[in-house]
Amino acid sequence: MNFRNRATGRARRIAAGVACAAVALAVAGTAPAAADKAETVPGKTLTGNYLAGRHAQAQRDLGAAADFLGAALKQAPDAPDLLRRTFVLMTAEGRMREAQELAKRLLVAEPDEPVAALTLAVADIKRGRFAAAAELLAKLPKDGLSSFMTPVLKAWILVGEKKTDEALTLLAPGSGEKATLNLRALHAALIHEMAGRLDEAERHFKSVTDNQAGMSFRAVQLYGGLLERQGKKDEARALYDRYLKEHPGTPLLDMARRRIAGGGKPAPLVTSAADGAAEGLFDVASSLSQQNARETAMVLGRLALYLKPKFPVMQILLGDILEADNRLEPALAVYKAIDAKSTFSWSARLRAAAVLDKLGRVDEAVKTLRAMAKEVPDDEGPLINLGDILRGHERFKEAAEAYDEAMKRIATIEPRHWTLFYARGISLERSDQWLRAEADFQKALEFKPDQPYVLNYLGYTWIERGKNLEQAQEMIRQAVKLRPNDGYIVDSLGWGYYKVGSFQKAVVELERAVELRPQDPIINDHLGDAYWQVGRQREAKFQWTRALSLKPEADLLAKLQQKLKDGLVEETAAVKKPKSG
Repeated sequence: MNFRNRATGRARRIAAGVACAAVALAVAGTAPAAADKAETVPGKTLTGNYLAGRHAQAQRDLGAAADFLGAALKQAPDAPDLLRRTFVLMTAEGRMREAQELAKRLLVAEPDEPVAALTLAVADIKRGRFAAAAELLAKLPKDGLSSFMTPVLKAWILVGEKKTDEALTLLAPGSGEKATLNLRALHAALIHEMAGRLDEAERHFKSVTDNQAGMSFRAVQLYGGLLERQGKKDEARALYDRYLKEHPGTPLLDMARRRIAGGGKPAPLVTSAADGAAEGLFDVASSLSQQNARETAMVLGRLALYLKPKFPVMQILLGDILEADNRLEPALAVYKAIDAKSTFSWSARLRAAAVLDKLGRVDEAVKTLRAMAKEVPDDEGPLINLGDILRGHERFKEAAEAYDEAMKRIATIEPRHWTLFYARGISLERSDQWLRAEADFQKALEFKPDQPYVLNYLGYTWIERGKNLEQAQEMIRQAVKLRPNDGYIVDSLGWGYYKVGSFQKAVVELERAVELRPQDPIINDHLGDAYWQVGRQREAKFQWTRALSLKPEADLLAKLQQKLKDGLVEETAAVKKPKSG
């Protein structure tokens, strides 16, 4: 659930920052990347194409960067840095035919270039040329990233050569660094399963799921599939329940649970050396993505998809990386390409709706989510995402209705649902349904007593309404302790002091709030009011003038103009609740 609220005025301020509480499937809204839609037309000069390519790369528009630098390389085919840079971009974009040709040229110029060697090795694995692939992998360095990846790829090459025991020896517990133990055990399990050694496969899978600090979904999916195929439904169900306990609310195991109930069995997900090598590339790409090494993760991900084009878990990861780079159209295409029969299809559709919203295609996003909600009448996820999108566009009444429908679908309300109560509370408060909103905020705090954004929202709204002032102030003070550098929450504390007439205390807190959020017109306006009340009228007018320069909303704009003309007259000083809040 995404709380990055696009609503204007007070609600935007006091809900700001709460994206940290988001449910994993929702994504905060951002402006679409223009480069996704613009056609790249390379120029005629080497310098122009090179500079345009470097600029596009700096802007994370890797598709345009590859086009420009590819054009520059044609004009300067022997420039080594340009050759290397263009090769990496072509690989990151999945333009594998061009990437392989450049990799061959690069290895002639630089025989030990690791990414070029890896790319050609992957091409050889795909074609079943395992000896050639092994020779290329020998060029990779022995340390760093290669120390994780190379043993796994070499093991799958040996599997391709029908040398299963040698492959397993390469992955044995004492054969590498401790940090790679789970990775090697996972792939040993897959190799044992391919060889029909199911007891050994199960033992290795179990070691992975038992040794992980947090169970990875992929390991659970692979291990659970093996248990199901062996008819060990109760053990598979117990494994899935363990994962769900760590990741409540995830839909990723819904298909598996329905399959167990219906008596079906899943097909193996790794059935060849190429599949296994793709799995190894995915494992490393996933780890790199979590470390924010997105470009390298994308290169490995593209290689994995070259080996195994229908690879939903990798497609989801690639979509995530593209979204992180604000490349929304390519991300949308990746999500839409995921097989409808895949475990990841439902999540991909939810993500596609979120991307449509970011692209400004709100009606399409709403239509997608409504269709999904109708398709699976007992799943609250699409309705929660629908509420988030509607709330983000200030369609608060519709958002509240979507959240209401979602609530009806939840069999058991749990503490993790505090985010839903908070989101619905915002929508209800903003659509003038205060009594219901107040109850939702209080329920959210019942589940999450120290949640600073809920404390701030409810406390601030009580102060605005002149209700429970002492309790509201204490709640906001608690929120400030939890988020001392959040300018919006500090502003709430200062404004609370102002509303009860403690103007000197208000000045102290509001000055700090302005330091933390100098570009917010409402906070600057609040400080101006506080200055006026303590007799610092020249400074008050300075703050109002500054607030006026920060593009305030229409209702605040009119008040600022009045205050600059007449000062803080009695009617204005009453501090009426703005329309936006």
